[in-house]
Amino acid sequence: MSQTKPSWETLGELIATRNSLALLRFVNTLSTSEIARAISRLDSEEQLSLFSLLNPEDAADVIESISEAQAADLVEELPSAQAAAILEELPSDHLVDVLGEMDGSSSRAILARMDVEGAAEARKLLSYKPDSAGGLMVSEFLVFQTDDTIQSVLDDLQANRSRYADFHVQYFYVVDREDRLAGVLRMHDLLFPRRQTLLTEVMIPSPLSVAEDTSLTELREFFEEHRLFGVPVVDARHHMVGVVLPGAVEEALNKRKTRTFLRLSGIIGGEEFRTMPLASRSGRRLSWLSMNIVLNIIAASVIALYQDTLATAITLAVFLPMVSDMSGCSGNQAVAVSMRELSLGLVKPGELLWVLLKEAWLGIINGLVLGILLGFVAFAWKGNIWLSVVVGGALAANTLVSVMLGGMLPLILRRLKLDPALVSSPLLTTVTDMCGFFFVLSFAAAAMSNLGGL
Repeated sequence: MSQTKPSWETLGELIATRNSLALLRFVNTLSTSEIARAISRLDSEEQLSLFSLLNPEDAADVIESISEAQAADLVEELPSAQAAAILEELPSDHLVDVLGEMDGSSSRAILARMDVEGAAEARKLLSYKPDSAGGLMVSEFLVFQTDDTIQSVLDDLQANRSRYADFHVQYFYVVDREDRLAGVLRMHDLLFPRRQTLLTEVMIPSPLSVAEDTSLTELREFFEEHRLFGVPVVDARHHMVGVVLPGAVEEALNKRKTRTFLRLSGIIGGEEFRTMPLASRSGRRLSWLSMNIVLNIIAASVIALYQDTLATAITLAVFLPMVSDMSGCSGNQAVAVSMRELSLGLVKPGELLWVLLKEAWLGIINGLVLGILLGFVAFAWKGNIWLSVVVGGALAANTLVSVMLGGMLPLILRRLKLDPALVSSPLLTTVTDMCGFFFVLSFAAAAMSNLGGL
């Protein structure tokens, strides 16, 4: 039975033949995810050859099929003139995403090779915060004047149909003589009126709009309330500068979730792919792991203070990681809830007392339940009620501390302008370990006369 070759092997063979037409035909048969996978398996020389064999428009289609981080790594290796020609074919929002992933020198070199108007537009878009309306908007939109007629609009669409074909057009926008947003036209508004009808007679006046600095959270709330295909973005003078599409907002929200997940998992500095340079991947991971060494030394120092107690009742060593780990899980649940409520706007960084009280009651209940369960396990194993009281009481106390701290940490860090996703987990882990060790060993020291020999 014959076995189909992996897509990257076929792609490599076509690159070696230098047959551009056959190469393009094969690429067009692949799904978006398979294109990204196949390109990632090529060596650097083959990747450069792939883009040199495709014309800029087809190369741009390939760039759109892969992640911005992967695209940036590939484009940075191309000659700046070739990279500029490819990126000029991308939609403005995707162009800015790719440039934003590059280092400053590479992006500047490419912008210098782009046409003056396109480069100026890209620099303007790059000046916005990535998760704002300005950073998410597309600058390709159709705008007409209030004194235009239906006929003049139709003539313009016909005359520029090849250029407008790549625009994401759901609405047409109308501006006044000072270029201020005045109205919006839907597709069917152009079909039925008389050809000499002025746009002011059929447009929807004073349309909804958002400011350039509107946040991602506010944009999500906007599209949840208004089921529109896009919303115009205006500057301080109410001049229209772009359009935000709901798909761009959804994609940005997914990226934010991915970044949060990576940071909580210890991947710092953005997305990591196994096709990235080894030194870069190592640095991203070590920046987290080296910090954790320091934090774990702090937690372990508590054990050193009670080493005599631990030596007398060595059984306690079995319960130390159980108490710290179970409490850590409870604390991470509280961290997750606080981060989610912060992102939804359900809680503000100043509402520490409210969060503290909510988590305290939950910590008391869950701490008692978990403490009783662990105490029962300890008694069933060693038959010593004092051991049960020590480990069960330590778990109950540490659970209470961890959920209160876990609930408050994201709020405190947000107020300090620090990233809760990056800092909350290591801080919580250190504190729960340190407190867990302290509770177990200090309670054991108090009851040592009843624990000897365990």
